[in-house]
Amino acid sequence: MENLLDRITLNPDVLHGKPSIRNMRFGVTHLLELLASGMTHQEILGDYPYLEEADILACLLYAAKITNTKNITPLAA
Repeated sequence: MENLLDRITLNPDVLHGKPSIRNMRFGVTHLLELLASGMTHQEILGDYPYLEEADILACLLYAAKITNTKNITPLAA
C-alpha cells in the first residue's frame, strides 16, 4: 500500500510544487475534487485515459495520510 504513495510527486517545476500524480500536470486536489463531485473511478479513468486506478487509490491514501494529524484547524465557511 505504501508503494502507492510513490505515485504522488512534489516537484517545484510541476504545478508549483503542489502534489501531482506521477509528475504530470494533474494535481491530487483535482482528482479528489472529481471524486467528491460524485464521479466514479470508471468515469474518471474514461475522461482521463492517462490515469490509472492506482493513481486514484494513491490520491485517496495521500489524503488520508495528510489528514491524520494531531492538530485540526477548522475551515472558515
